[in-house]
Amino acid sequence: MNENRNIIAILRGITPPEVADVCTALVRAGINRIEVPLNSPEPLRSVELAARRFADVAEIGAGTVLSPEEVDAVKAVGGQFIVSPDCNPDVIRRAGEVGLASYPGIFTTTEAFTAIRAGAFALKIFPASVLGPAGIAALMAVLPPRFPVFAVGGASPENFGDYARAGCAGVGLGTSLYRPGDTADAVRAKAETIVAAFDREFVQ
Repeated sequence: MNENRNIIAILRGITPPEVADVCTALVRAGINRIEVPLNSPEPLRSVELAARRFADVAEIGAGTVLSPEEVDAVKAVGGQFIVSPDCNPDVIRRAGEVGLASYPGIFTTTEAFTAIRAGAFALKIFPASVLGPAGIAALMAVLPPRFPVFAVGGASPENFGDYARAGCAGVGLGTSLYRPGDTADAVRAKAETIVAAFDREFVQ
């Protein structure tokens, strides 16, 4: 498992019958951090199935986590991390209490430091396409050194280099990796292209 490849695969819309094949495709392509958003069909079932099967080769978590109760539900089915679209200190703290890594969504300096003080594992810049690499670079200048930041919402192989130079540790990718109905073969082909581009720009 490449510990330096900070790619979060966002499987929004995945269903439990699909999750094993799609996760297998991602892992074989070299992506080992996989998020099932809670606004997908039967998301906790998908997290449970994936966590049970891939725990030794991948980190499985949930996204669009909005409350401490949802953190507990993810923990109960074997999830290892949570991702949120917003900066909610109660969610971040609860994740830490139950041993899950929290990736809160932030956009401003105030949100970034609120998240860090609450115990965030990393920050999710969302939407990254709006703040842009220049805005992220300015934000990084005041964050604690080497605090991990992920660009989500607009990152692509074409601009990985821009985000890497801005100081991002990694990216979160949704529709560029998976759209509802995609076959596992299609996902693997896209993932292999993305991994190759990521390794060129991010992995030292």
